[in-house]
Amino acid sequence: MPSSVMPMSSGTVGSPTPAAISALGLRKSYGDKVVLDGIDLHIPTGSVFALLGPNGAGKTTAVKILSTLVTADAGQIRVAGHDLATAPQAVRAAIGVTGQFSAVDGLITGEENMWLMADLHHLPKREGRRVAAELLRRFDLTEAARKPASTYSGGMKRRLDIAMTLVGDPRIIFLDEPTTGLDPRSRHNMWQIIRGLVADGVTVFLTTQYLEEADELADRIAVLNDGRIAAEGTAEELKRLIPGGHVRLRFADPAAYQNAASALREASRDDEALALQLPSDGSQRELRSILDWLDSAGIEADELTVHTPDLDDVFFALTGSSTVPNRSHQPKEDAR
Repeated sequence: MPSSVMPMSSGTVGSPTPAAISALGLRKSYGDKVVLDGIDLHIPTGSVFALLGPNGAGKTTAVKILSTLVTADAGQIRVAGHDLATAPQAVRAAIGVTGQFSAVDGLITGEENMWLMADLHHLPKREGRRVAAELLRRFDLTEAARKPASTYSGGMKRRLDIAMTLVGDPRIIFLDEPTTGLDPRSRHNMWQIIRGLVADGVTVFLTTQYLEEADELADRIAVLNDGRIAAEGTAEELKRLIPGGHVRLRFADPAAYQNAASALREASRDDEALALQLPSDGSQRELRSILDWLDSAGIEADELTVHTPDLDDVFFALTGSSTVPNRSHQPKEDAR
C-alpha cells in the first residue's frame, strides 16, 4: 500500500494570510557566531506560534529582535503592520513582552505593580486604576492585590507578569519560556490564560522547550536549529515528517486475521495478539485506502489504531540533540 507525504506550508512572507508578524531573511550574529541564519516567518493574526529549539538555538534572540530590543543584521521584518526598521516605536506600542524571568517588583504590592505599568503607558490615573483592577480580577489576583508580590507563588507572579503586559492592550504578545519553573497545575492554568488571550484576538509568539506546551497551544510550530528553521507546520504535520508512524489492525477472528496477513504481506505480524502493523503517516487518504481495502476483501478488523511519532521524536530527529526535552522538568534558556 503506497505511503503518502503531507505537503508542508512554506510559512513565508509570500503567504496570502494576513500576518501579525512576518520576517524574510532574518539574520543575526554575535562576533563569529551566527545565531540566526536567514529565517523566514509568517504568523497569522489571532494565532499561537511556537518556536522550538535546543539551548542556544536563537529563540530568545529572535524574540528580542522582533520586539525591538536587539537590532537584526539583515532581514525584512514587519510586526503589527509596521516596518521594524523604520517604525520601532509603533511596533513597541502594539506589542507586549513577557520573559522567562518575571519583571514583577517583589518589594511592592501586585496592585502597585499594575499601577506602575499603567503610569509607564501614560494612562490617566482613573483609567489606569480601572484597567489594573479589571486585569487583577481577570487573572484571579484581586484577593492578593494588596500583598507584597514577593509573597506570591511562582504561578501568581507569572499571572501578574502577564497582567502587567496587558495594561497597554497589546495585540501581539511575546511569551519567552512563560512556564519555566512552574508546577504542572500552574502550567495548565497558564495555558488556559494563553487560550483566553487568543480567543480575544491576540496573537501569541511563544518560545518553549516544553514540547507538550507547543503541542497543546500552538497553531503552528517552527523548529529552530543551528540558526535555521529546520521545519515548520502544525504539530500533526511535523509528526508526519518522522518515520515510524503506523496503523495497527487487531482481529478477534483468527481466520480473518490469517486472511488479512496473507494479503498484506508488507505488514508486521503479531500472531499472539492477532494484530497487523502497517507503515503509515496516518493521513486521511491512507486510512481511507486501508478501510476500502478491508471492505472490498470482506475482512472486518475489530480495532484500528493510528500511531504517529510525537514532538519528542520530531525534536530529536530535526535537531540531532542528544537530549530531548522531557515533560517533567524545565531546561535552561538560550545563552542568547
